[in-house]
Amino acid sequence: MSLLPRCLIHRFEGSRAMYLSKSRLSTTLIAVAVCTALAIGGLPRLAARDQVEQQTAALGKPSVSVITPIRAPEQQKLMLPGDIQAYQRASIYARTSGYLKSWQADIGTHVHSGQLLAQIEAPEVDAQLEQARSDAAMASANYEIAKVTADRWADMLKKNAVSRQSAEENISLMKAKQATLAAAQANVKRLEQLQSYENVRAPFDGVITVRNVDVGALIDAGNSGPPAALFELAQTDRLRVFVNVPQDDAPYIAAGTPAQLTLSQYQGRTFSGTVARTSGAIDPRSRTLRVEVDMDNPDGTLLPGAFAQVSLTLSSSQPGLSLPANALLFRPQGVQVAVVDAGGVVRLKTVQLGRDFGTRVEIRDGLAGNEQVVVNPSDAISAGQAVRISQHPAGSA
Repeated sequence: MSLLPRCLIHRFEGSRAMYLSKSRLSTTLIAVAVCTALAIGGLPRLAARDQVEQQTAALGKPSVSVITPIRAPEQQKLMLPGDIQAYQRASIYARTSGYLKSWQADIGTHVHSGQLLAQIEAPEVDAQLEQARSDAAMASANYEIAKVTADRWADMLKKNAVSRQSAEENISLMKAKQATLAAAQANVKRLEQLQSYENVRAPFDGVITVRNVDVGALIDAGNSGPPAALFELAQTDRLRVFVNVPQDDAPYIAAGTPAQLTLSQYQGRTFSGTVARTSGAIDPRSRTLRVEVDMDNPDGTLLPGAFAQVSLTLSSSQPGLSLPANALLFRPQGVQVAVVDAGGVVRLKTVQLGRDFGTRVEIRDGLAGNEQVVVNPSDAISAGQAVRISQHPAGSA
């Protein structure tokens, strides 16, 4: 090799160095290509794996929406159907049998207390009254004779001119005649009263709603069966409105509670009234409290028998908290709510319900007011379950 020219030796060494440099570059390029391929194919898989792990962790903690309880309003409007009735209503019957002579009031007539409505002809009653008066006059005469006789015998008894027994007999006879006179006078008064019933009069101010008889009709006062009413009279200048209040709202109803009435035929108009009284007991069939609302009706706009919507203003001196109705859980232990604590763990709290506001419900007991209550919880939610609080506020809150 020493025999080779020095120039050939240098050329050979240069070629060898160049070959080694090219070999190292190829190896480096191959390594870079492999790493690039691994990065292109592996990184998405690693990202997908991380995403799957995150999704798995998220599914392990359900997302819930929460809301904080707010103070319930002191007053609440309760809308219920109502039945309008006359303040007074009476069926007017005849107390004397006979024939209707005339009538002075037809349906729709406004009458006053004591006003004549009809006249009845009762000749039998008139004849009986005349006979009773004659009997009373005869009894009065007999009593006067007996009294004079008894007084004379009493004077003679003082002079010992007659026996005591005879005098006492005449005095007793006088007392008997006096009792007969009293009975005759009482019979006269009875028949006079019966005769006065021939004039049928209104017992109070009102309007005639029914007239069942006409002139010449036979009037039976109940001597041969149940009597028939001659007229129906209703007081309409003041009305009673009856409302059935549910048991849950009954404690908030008392005398003096304001009420507003609306009727479909009077759009945009309201009528004011006041609770006058309640039945004081819950109806066991409907579980409601019978409430009477009194209201003035001077112009007669409202008619008895009509249907109305009654709005009652219920007041509570100590209002509780309120939650959306979809936050409640009805469990065997009672009504509960799901509360999320600071560690993201569910706690179930039993609550006591109060007034119903429709979409919200009053909570009388069981919450302090600063809890995070789950809205629309699933039926499977349980105490001790880990959850995530959604960043989106509950729409129903």
